Amino acid sequence: MTWLITGGAGYIGAHVVRAMTAAGERAVVLDDLSTGDAERVPDGVPLVVGSVLDGELLVRAFEEHAVTGVVHLAGKKRVGESMERPLHYYRENVEGLRSLLDAMVTADVTHLVFSSSASVYGMPATENGLVTEDTPCLPMNPYGETKLAGEWLVRAAGRAHGLTTASLRYFNVAGAAAPDLTDTGVFNLVPMVFEKLTDGAAPRIFGADYATPDGTCVRDYIHVVDLAEAHVATARKLAASPRGTDLTLNIGRGEGVSVREMTDLINEVTGHTTAAEVTARRPGDPARVVAAADRVAAELGWSAKHDVRDMVASAWAGWLRGHPEAARG
Repeated sequence: MTWLITGGAGYIGAHVVRAMTAAGERAVVLDDLSTGDAERVPDGVPLVVGSVLDGELLVRAFEEHAVTGVVHLAGKKRVGESMERPLHYYRENVEGLRSLLDAMVTADVTHLVFSSSASVYGMPATENGLVTEDTPCLPMNPYGETKLAGEWLVRAAGRAHGLTTASLRYFNVAGAAAPDLTDTGVFNLVPMVFEKLTDGAAPRIFGADYATPDGTCVRDYIHVVDLAEAHVATARKLAASPRGTDLTLNIGRGEGVSVREMTDLINEVTGHTTAAEVTARRPGDPARVVAAADRVAAELGWSAKHDVRDMVASAWAGWLRGHPEAARG
C-alpha cells in the first residue's frame, strides 16, 4: 500500500513517516510547511507542498502517487490558541478533514488513520482513574471539540462510503527518535520546561490546587516513537479489515505523571536544579487524564515500550542540538 501522511514534515508526522518506511510501507508526505520542516522528510519520500483544504491538490496527489490510504496528522493543536481563535481551529481541523474525506471518496482512497486526541474527554469522571474509549466525551476547549467533531465526521463518512477508519486518541506526546527529529515547538510541557531552564528561569506550573495527589495536573505521556509504531500497527490492521471497519483507540501508557513530577524529573535528567514556580491555572486544563490502554493492546497487539525518563532524555538531546548553551557542566 501507499500511505499519504498529511503533516508528515511535522514533529509527530516525521516519526510516523520513518516508522512506516522502516516497516516496508510506501509513504508520500503532504504538508503546507507552516510548522513542518521539509528537511525532516526522508530522501526518496515524495513531498507535496500544500493544504488539506485544497481538494483538487489532494485528488491529484492521490492519483499521481497511487495512494491507497491516508494518515491524517495535519491540523492545529494548541489548546490556548484554540480558546482565542476558535473559528481558525474549526476551519483548519474540521473543514480540512471534510475536504480530505471528500477527496478520498472522489479518488476511491478507502483507508484513513485519523489523529485525534485525549482532549476529547475533557474532565473525565472515572471509577479507577483510567479513561476508556467508552468514557463520555465532553471536551473543555475548541481544540478538543474539533477533534471530537472530526471523529464524528470520520465515522459518518466511513458508514456512508465504505471507508475503513481508525481514530487514535493521543495522550501527551514527548521524546524523539533522534536529535534532528526533536519537537522544535515550545507548546508542550517538556519543551516549555527546557526553554525556561535554558533561559535561567523557573519552569511554570499552571495551578497547584487540583484534586490530585500533589495538586498539579496529571497526564499520561507517550513516547513519539511508540506513537509512530502504533500508526504502523493501525495502518496494517485497516489494510487487513473489511470496508466499513471503524476503530477508536487510546494511545497511551496507562500511567499518570503529575506536572510537578515531570518538572522534577526534567531537572534530574538535565542536571539543572531550578525549582518550578506555581502560577494561575490555564483555562481549559482538566485535572487528570490517563489512558486505559487494554483495547489498543487487544486490537493491534501494540503497547508502549518507552518510559518517561526515555522521553525526557531523548527530547533533551534534541534540544541541546539547537541550544548548546543549555548544557550543565
